[in-house]
Order: sequence, then structure tokens, then C-alpha cells
Amino acid sequence: EFYLLQPTPEGILPVDNSVFASTLAMDQHQQVIDHIAEALVEQGMPVEQYYPESGPGQQEISILYTQALPAADQQIAFRETVKAIAFQHHLVASFLPKILADQAGNGCHLHLSLWRDGKNLLLNPEGDGGLSQVACQFIAGILHHLPALMAVTTPSTNSYRRIRPHCWSGAFRCWGIDNREAAVRVPSNPDGNSPTNFELKTVDASSNPYLALGAVIAAGLDGIRNSLELGESVAVDPGHLTELERSQRGIELLPTTLGEAIGNLSADQILLDALGVELAQAYLAVKKAEWEAMKDFELEEEVELLLERY
Repeated sequence: EFYLLQPTPEGILPVDNSVFASTLAMDQHQQVIDHIAEALVEQGMPVEQYYPESGPGQQEISILYTQALPAADQQIAFRETVKAIAFQHHLVASFLPKILADQAGNGCHLHLSLWRDGKNLLLNPEGDGGLSQVACQFIAGILHHLPALMAVTTPSTNSYRRIRPHCWSGAFRCWGIDNREAAVRVPSNPDGNSPTNFELKTVDASSNPYLALGAVIAAGLDGIRNSLELGESVAVDPGHLTELERSQRGIELLPTTLGEAIGNLSADQILLDALGVELAQAYLAVKKAEWEAMKDFELEEEVELLLERY
């Protein structure tokens, strides 16, 4: 997800005032979107779907899945391509997680599946939600480490303005079938078969995709290694439950600031080991410095500083 914006005498503003899936927005921005899609395809990134998103000027483009390392490579190429082509059309493309206070934020939701010898290991029609035991353990590992993992997957102060209840951003530590308010969503399969992937919502494009993917995989493998149990699925919006109801179901609100997530990462030895001693020390030092420098920023100050960086 990203916003298309245009420089004006009043500042950098959205290119339109459209709504989700607006055909008018598709028509208005056909040239730039076609140009982006063609460039992605030329670089080996087939476009699976495109539509205008919920915010004014907001777009979503999804490319075909691939293995983890090439996916990280493609995420970098994707961002650079979108921003460069927008610039050629005298526009600004920004992946900053939260640009407008009262509009949708930009996520970079991560869809994963587990494979061995050409077989998708997620599938088990008899399992909870159609998931295999190894899939449940992998997801349990992600949820177990998620309060620390977010320092890597949502690593900017601005990230936490997007992750709020009732915003389809995964503000609660839980999972559910087709539940867009859960941090981990398992999409049901339209043909009735077992799901083929699951989605982690607490990811955005301010993250380093190599570190984010590596940390997510490390968390999931820890779940398999220690046979962690996946709690029951959640079918409702956790934000509509009382605190007591959430507590009884093991549902927790995830970190609401970068500072909180950094503190959790500092205490998570599994993720620190996955990063490696030198990288972990450097990463934490940089993120702590960013937090101290920006923790008191208003949204407008963050946008002024970060809009064109991301």
C-alpha cells in the first residue's frame, strides 16, 4: 500500500479524494499505474492485483509470491520502482505507514506458507482451521515473539499510529480465520479446501525486508522447535471485547509505541540470536536513538521528516 501525492503551493497533498476500489481513481491514474505495472513485470515481478485503497490517493499493488530471499529483494525493487515512476509523472509515492490522521494507513502485510519437497506444509483438513500441526506451531511462535518482533517489522515511531484497534492493522496478539483485526489472519479458501497461506498484519514498509523476514522466520521456527501450542482462533473484533473477555481468551493488546517494542526486543534472546550479536547491538542502538529523537513528535512533524524517505 502507498499513497500517490502531488506537490502543490499548499504542500504535498493526495492526488484525489477517492474511496476504496473507485473506478474514477482507476481512470484518473491509469497512466502512472500502467507504467508501474509494466516496469514491475519487466523486472520479473508479475502483478497479481491492483485497486485504489481506502484513503484518498491510496493504492494497493500485489505481486506474485516467491521464496523468502527473492521476496525481500523484490520488496526493495518494488518500492524503488513505484517511487521512481511516480517521480517521472511529477508525483510523490510514499509508503509511510501513517500520513493522514483520519485516513487509512499503509501496511505491507506479509503472506507466508511453509513448503518441503514441493508440498505446502500448512494443509491439514482435519486440523484447526484446516491448519497442520507444524503450521500451528509456526504461527504460535510468531505470536509468542510478536511484541518483540514488531521492533523489526514495524520499526518506526510512525508505524504505531497505523496499528490501532478497528483499523484492520492487527492491534491484538491473536489469530483468526478471515479475521482482519487479528495480528495473524488465515484466509479461508474459496473452494472449501484448507488455507494455503497466512497473513501477518503487523508489517509495514518502514522495515528492512531482509531483517523483517528473517526475524519472522526465526520466531516461527522457535515455535516448531519448542512445540508451542496455538491458542483458539478468534472470530470477532477483539476491540469489541471487554478487557476481562480478552484476558480470559489470552488476547493481548500489542505494543503501542516503538519504545515499548524496542524494550521487548532487547529481552528476546531468540530474536537477538537470529540477528547476531553485532547486528543486534547496532540495530537496537539506532532504534533507541530514533525513539529518543522522535518520541514526542506530532504526526505532522513525522510526515514532514519521513514522507519522502519512505
